[in-house]
Amino acid sequence: MAAAAVGVRCCSLLPFIHIDTRKFKSSSPCYYYWNNNNNNNNNNRRRRIDALFWGANEKKRISWSSHQQQFSFSLKNKVISISFVSSISDIPSTEWDACAVDATGGPDKFNPFLSHAFLSSLEISSSAVKDNGWTPHHMIVKDDQQNIIVAVVPLYLKTHSYGEFVFDHSWANAYYNYGSSYYPKLQSCVPFTPVTGPRILIRNTSFKHHVFDFIISAMKDLTAMSQLSSLHVTFPSQNEWHKFSQKGFLPRIGMQYHWTNRNYKNFDDFLMDMKHNKRKKIRQERKKVAAQNLVMKRLRGYEIKAKHWDSFYTFYRNTTDNKWGTPYLTREFFHEMGSRMGDQVLLIVAEDGDELVAGALNLIGGDTLFGRLWGCQPQTYYPFLHFEACYYQAIEAAIELDLKTVEAGAQGEHKIERGYLPVTTYSCHYLIDEEFRKIIEDFLVRESSQV
Repeated sequence: MAAAAVGVRCCSLLPFIHIDTRKFKSSSPCYYYWNNNNNNNNNNRRRRIDALFWGANEKKRISWSSHQQQFSFSLKNKVISISFVSSISDIPSTEWDACAVDATGGPDKFNPFLSHAFLSSLEISSSAVKDNGWTPHHMIVKDDQQNIIVAVVPLYLKTHSYGEFVFDHSWANAYYNYGSSYYPKLQSCVPFTPVTGPRILIRNTSFKHHVFDFIISAMKDLTAMSQLSSLHVTFPSQNEWHKFSQKGFLPRIGMQYHWTNRNYKNFDDFLMDMKHNKRKKIRQERKKVAAQNLVMKRLRGYEIKAKHWDSFYTFYRNTTDNKWGTPYLTREFFHEMGSRMGDQVLLIVAEDGDELVAGALNLIGGDTLFGRLWGCQPQTYYPFLHFEACYYQAIEAAIELDLKTVEAGAQGEHKIERGYLPVTTYSCHYLIDEEFRKIIEDFLVRESSQV
């Protein structure tokens, strides 16, 4: 197939892409032709794609350097530039968090998973790093004249689909079956965290809507220029989801179960909102936990000691060994996160005598309690303790802290019986290959009717 020439905005490009530096006629000073010389037998691949669910995964090795990628555009009397860093530690925490606070709607709605403290804990602890298939490639957007960061985007180059909670393994298998590589792919997300929140973290400026559009264009251009299969934005806000969909991304929806605080004074006040049979069931479950001589404690900040994190890591590994098989988070992550996030961390623990036997990790946001991980001591079983630690204690804590919502993590229709109601979650997917794009679009239409 003849080399395809398309216009992309760029100032410095990847070494594995051939660039024809003849200027593209445009008002932008940084337009070039990009010549894609990688045929991959695309001209011969006009077969119908009708299998999306079988095959083995394949990893594609690509040279990747954040220092060789840059975009810029002019806006009235401003020059806005985009660059990339291979570690969030290269971005000042105050500037990252300022973007995150504005993007979430202010401190009262702040999402702790978007904080510099949380994301840096993932990298420093070797949890979300290149060796584990998560190469940080965070985007920085600067107003060059003011020399300030006006937006950031958490971004990763991924060589697998684990730790995402939006499942595209079947898409990867379909690519493999037809001689193409799905990995690596580009992903904007919070690793290992199915929590909805903005992904383009942008400051409140008079020109933020222009910057938002430019960021989307730059992300799409980066995906194409880097010869990646796709770009994915998982668990964005609903508003972002609509905007991405209008820019050529395939929309996808999912389901979670959240609890809403209707100005309850205490847990019994909440129970009075439940139907009799559900209210009775919850009370019985809580009584059965108390009858096992377990003591429940809610620990925050300085109350959480190193021994608690060591025990919780044991609980976490017990859960991953029995359920997922692969622990995404290291022991160091919990210690690092605990020290960096302080009172934003709520660790609910169960004690049997002097011994810690189970725990549930939560983070406290501006108006939401986020339940994340649960685990118990290996080879032990306490009936209904999971419900007590993860759901009922979380509801009590939210009422005490005057929080509006409890997000109890992914999946679980059993949560409905315990006061948690279904809400929609979102993701967006941009695929370079038009044939695969069409078949996946049809797949998502069918899938959405079953959610």
